[in-house]
Amino acid sequence: MARPVQRLGVELDGAFWLPGARRVPSPNWDERPDGEQVSLVVIHAISLPPGEFGGPGIEALFTNRLDPAGHPYYAQVHHLRVSAHFLIRRDGEVVQFVACDKRAWHAGVSSWRGRQRCNDFSVGIELEGCDDRPFDPVQYQVLAHVVRILRRAYPQAEIAGHCDVAPGRKTDPGPCFDWALLHRLLAVGNG
Repeated sequence: MARPVQRLGVELDGAFWLPGARRVPSPNWDERPDGEQVSLVVIHAISLPPGEFGGPGIEALFTNRLDPAGHPYYAQVHHLRVSAHFLIRRDGEVVQFVACDKRAWHAGVSSWRGRQRCNDFSVGIELEGCDDRPFDPVQYQVLAHVVRILRRAYPQAEIAGHCDVAPGRKTDPGPCFDWALLHRLLAVGNG
């Protein structure tokens, strides 16, 4: 049975943590360049093992605790030092790994509107999912809510997929992600 969706605060706190999100601090972050402001939200999709949902793999990867013997795929990725600011699980639970004022390591080699190194100026949101399955409706509701909160803190923030900032290298959030639905939810929630 799915957990009920937790209530999320309406603003980021002073340390740029989302009230109501479960905090699982990642060691994989650093400071943003001096004077850099968040101007982009990057939407990702992840499942560990690939195509499986609900397990501890994503949190273990983002906290450098992924056991390479836990699954054949883990042996390929356990050494990576990556993170995102947020993970939205299939049941709508929000997990935050990195404070939004810090640079998470989610976009890798990337560019947006001619600017390189998207991690410098973006917040990364991972959706528990994969390229070949639809996302759960609650994930869109929660994603829209989180993006609205981020846009209050960072009014100029645009939204892009990992596939948009790293074309040819990344495909997520994938063809099953409903961009039109997200934009409708964001439009309804404005005001």
